[in-house]
Amino acid sequence: MTTVRDARPPTGTGSTGTRALGAVALVLLVLTIVYGLIISPPDRLLGETIRIIYMHVPTVLAAYAAFIVTAVSSAMYLWKRTEFWDLLGASAAEIGVLFFGVTIIVGAFWGKITWGVFWRWEPRLTTSAVLLLMYIGYLAVRAVPADTRTRATRSAIIGLVAVVNIPIVHFAVDWWRGLHQGRTVLSTIDPEMAGTQLFAMYLSMAAGIVVFVWLLLHRFRVAFLTERVEETGLDEAIAQRRAEGVSS
Repeated sequence: MTTVRDARPPTGTGSTGTRALGAVALVLLVLTIVYGLIISPPDRLLGETIRIIYMHVPTVLAAYAAFIVTAVSSAMYLWKRTEFWDLLGASAAEIGVLFFGVTIIVGAFWGKITWGVFWRWEPRLTTSAVLLLMYIGYLAVRAVPADTRTRATRSAIIGLVAVVNIPIVHFAVDWWRGLHQGRTVLSTIDPEMAGTQLFAMYLSMAAGIVVFVWLLLHRFRVAFLTERVEETGLDEAIAQRRAEGVSS
């Protein structure tokens, strides 16, 4: 596999840019908490439960973004066969599974309050479970012992197949009748959501995306440095074995 050999490869996970981005993410998170929990009023129909949406929507949006990055990276890897795209796709997938897991957990609390149960096998939840399992499968394939090129190729194929489920999950409430609330912000604005509620929603979405980008930068650098450590260890082992052969 062709490796990334930049003129200035990362020597750590942080930089001036990531620290600045982290500061922006922190500010957006604090503002989201203030607007979502304090300033924004209860909803006319949903009451205080609307505050759950301020966490539910940004996490699913960040998960979708992560899975799309994985798909694009998978396609680029199959074309270019470079380590950069393989590691970027894997890093995004890990973060996407994290965010989507939080989405399902938060949604379960919403379901308990709204439906009286944490889970129902209705269209949106069922397709969401399938999507999560596919990306867990992606990560599981990467954990199976294999040479790096084979591992990257297998996971890239899964990354391209799994992303097809995103529109299925997103449009499930339109294609099939179910209990899940219809789409509001990500397609057409709900006329009942306006003012500070709508501002809090968009603020939370911006926070989710910025946090995702910040995490992706750090996770990619960790993956890159891990590969370099493994390469160094292998080179040292080969050199040691050759030295033993010469001495014998």
